[in-house]
Amino acid sequence: MCSFCAIARGEAEATIVFADDVAVGFLDRTPLFPGHVLIIPRDHVVTLADLGKDQLAPFFRRVQRVAAILPAALGCEGTFVANNNSVSQSVPHLHFHVVPRTKGDGLRGFFWPRVPYDNDEHRNRIGDIIRDAYGTALEKSLGDKPD
Repeated sequence: MCSFCAIARGEAEATIVFADDVAVGFLDRTPLFPGHVLIIPRDHVVTLADLGKDQLAPFFRRVQRVAAILPAALGCEGTFVANNNSVSQSVPHLHFHVVPRTKGDGLRGFFWPRVPYDNDEHRNRIGDIIRDAYGTALEKSLGDKPD
């Protein structure tokens, strides 16, 4: 059983920041920094190459939207967006990392520090902030439907 599919179906616990018929975004359990979001396609695919061409644009609109909202939502300066295919892919389900970044945050190359949430309340507060910002961005996007 795929743990990310279980999250998408609501059968496994995660701090969801958005969910629709295309994708689900949730906070990484071992974040590089608080606000580190994983975005998965709702359908099970293992790598980016497995994602159907008709799914590509709708999926990446969600990745783009999360990358766009994190700076204002969390006060970071930008984001780092990454994907592993097979090698270093801890869960065999396509997922993109959207990581909040600030100059001097210590993220260098691929030797990344992990900065955990202080507690469940901290994780939930960050999840609420991103969830609200995602909803606001969706509402403001010039008639852009969530596909």
